[in-house]
Amino acid sequence: QVQLVESGGGLVQPGGSLRLSCAASGRTFNIYFMGWFRQAPGKEREFVSAITWSGGSTYYADSVKGRFTISRNNAKNTVYLQMNSLKPEDTAVYYCAAARGSFINIDSRHDYEYWGQGTQVTVSS
Repeated sequence: QVQLVESGGGLVQPGGSLRLSCAASGRTFNIYFMGWFRQAPGKEREFVSAITWSGGSTYYADSVKGRFTISRNNAKNTVYLQMNSLKPEDTAVYYCAAARGSFINIDSRHDYEYWGQGTQVTVSS
């Protein structure tokens, strides 16, 4: 089993920045991909970004490309999502996820086995 705990959410004005963290524990040697998803009220959970646990390859949704940056610190078993130039439409609960498989659909929530509890991000003036 893998446990994921997110932190770093909050209220920020449009144009501001936040950094989310996701600390992984347990059988982390099973992880191949780490991802961030988000879910706004009344909408489906959508892919935001992903990174390979060891190789550092990164992936982004078009809606966040150029504004968000995903990174990882293997020594701390932690993945980060740096969010800049935030917009009101970025408001959502952000979830960290982990996948064991190396051949997955990066942007499909169904391919991730482990999930955190989520952290609220609200972008509003």
